[in-house]
Amino acid sequence: MPSSRRKRAGQKRMKARVKVWLEIDGRYVFGFGLSQILKAVDTAGSIKAAAGLLGKSYRYIWGRIKEAERAQGEKLVSTRVGGKGTSRSSLTERAIQIVADYDALRQRMFEVVQQEFSSRFDAP
Repeated sequence: MPSSRRKRAGQKRMKARVKVWLEIDGRYVFGFGLSQILKAVDTAGSIKAAAGLLGKSYRYIWGRIKEAERAQGEKLVSTRVGGKGTSRSSLTERAIQIVADYDALRQRMFEVVQQEFSSRFDAP
C-alpha cells in the first residue's frame, strides 16, 4: 500500500507560501512592498527615480512612504530640494534598520515554513 506522503503519478507538487507584514494595533505598517520601495529609493537616490525603477507612479510611491511614516510616527526618507546631482532622497537610520530587520525576519520565516513543510509533506 503506497504511503500517503508519496507523490502519486500525475499529482501536482504542492508548495508552502507565507506572507510577512508588520502591524501596530492591528494596522498594517510595513511589508514586502514598502521594503522594495525603500530599497529602490536607496538605490536610485530619489523617489521619482525609484518610482521609475519599480514601474509605479511618483504619487503612488510618495503616498506609500508617507502612509508608512504616519503609521510608524517617524520619517523613513529624508529629502532635499535642489542642488547638484540627482540624489535628493536618502533613507533615515530608522528606515535602514527596519528594512534590514524586516528582510531578515521574512527570510527566517521562509526557512521555518520550508522546514515544517518538508517534515510534513513529500517535498525535496
